[in-house]
Amino acid sequence: MRSRWWVSGALTVPLVLLAACGGSSSPAPSSSSGSASPSGLQTAKTSLGTVLTNEKGRTLYWFSLDTPAKSKCSGACASAWPPVAGPVSAASGVSLSGKLATITRSGGSTQETYNGHPLYTFSADSGPGKTSGNGISGFGGTWHAVTTSGAVA
Repeated sequence: MRSRWWVSGALTVPLVLLAACGGSSSPAPSSSSGSASPSGLQTAKTSLGTVLTNEKGRTLYWFSLDTPAKSKCSGACASAWPPVAGPVSAASGVSLSGKLATITRSGGSTQETYNGHPLYTFSADSGPGKTSGNGISGFGGTWHAVTTSGAVA
């Protein structure tokens, strides 16, 4: 009886580990230049309208305290709202009516902007197409999803 339990437990551990490692239906990223994954900024239709997303489909946001030349989000703020590293461009086939540019953050890194707004993702968005950061007040200001029209979502 005792050896049956041990054998059962010994088989369960590798199966659990295998399931944890292979649960994704997404292909692994490719490092070759012929990668099928899109690169650059994209757009997505959401309940807020059409919003700007990164290459992984994550909604992009702007912060009300930022200026066109300076991000006011650093430290804990930048952990919750990771800045979009620049420069980036629109993905192939995506037409954006606004202007893409970059700013230099206080630490010297480059951050992408759209229509004068430094861009961020929201760490609490659970996946592509999620917009849970829109309208949140935090770190002294308000966060807004970036619409392609430039209007507040």
